[in-house]
Amino acid sequence: MMKYLEKHAHLGLLPLRVVLGVVFIYHGYLKLFTGNFPGGTAGFFASLGIPLPTFFAIIVSLLEFFGGIALLLGLMTRYVSLLLAVNMLVALLLVHLPNGFLVPGGIEFVLTLLGGALTLALLGGGKYSLDDYMK
Repeated sequence: MMKYLEKHAHLGLLPLRVVLGVVFIYHGYLKLFTGNFPGGTAGFFASLGIPLPTFFAIIVSLLEFFGGIALLLGLMTRYVSLLLAVNMLVALLLVHLPNGFLVPGGIEFVLTLLGGALTLALLGGGKYSLDDYMK
């Protein structure tokens, strides 16, 4: 069994990339296409004291949606993952940390996304990615 798993270890990044991609696409979709874009997110960012809230609401919404698509495809995986990790670190520190560890509201989910994004930033998209195909 271990030999089989070792032989197919290159597949390990694929489910991580796909799951993170789907999660980020969905969160970006919610910001972009439901409700009041960019006003709703910008208002929330302003309430947190984030400077230039409308600018960053647009950036974060586009990053999550199109960054999620890029992860799903394995396109520019390291760069996109690093940007998403920074996004999750800011969310963790400014939004979720005061709510403790467990969801709802705590850092548990955001910390998981941060860890996954950092893993992809360090290791890349893996064998089954456009990054690998375009080498």
